[in-house]
Amino acid sequence: MVMMSGLLFMAVLVIVPFTLASIRHLVMRSGRPGWLHRRLAARTRSGGLGLGATATEELHAFFNANKRVQIEQRRTQLAMRDDDHAGAPPRTGIDLDAGTAVVPRRR
Repeated sequence: MVMMSGLLFMAVLVIVPFTLASIRHLVMRSGRPGWLHRRLAARTRSGGLGLGATATEELHAFFNANKRVQIEQRRTQLAMRDDDHAGAPPRTGIDLDAGTAVVPRRR
């Protein structure tokens, strides 16, 4: 009985967020019903994970330590600075000390 309730609890942790994320996806793609589409569109951040994906990843990380490392690596990469010309001499840019801007010509 205890094992069955544990399995039911874990299934609810996975199935409920997945179902909600699926319904949200269908509403956002179809635009129906309109009131729910407007409400979801106003609350949706672009580029972020949905609630279902986040909950599934966290549950996966709970059982698999490698997934936790992957999630932490993703957070680290998002926080790090991204330079286009890392290590290369700059071809474009703005030099504030000299008061000049370099813009290459299109060929």
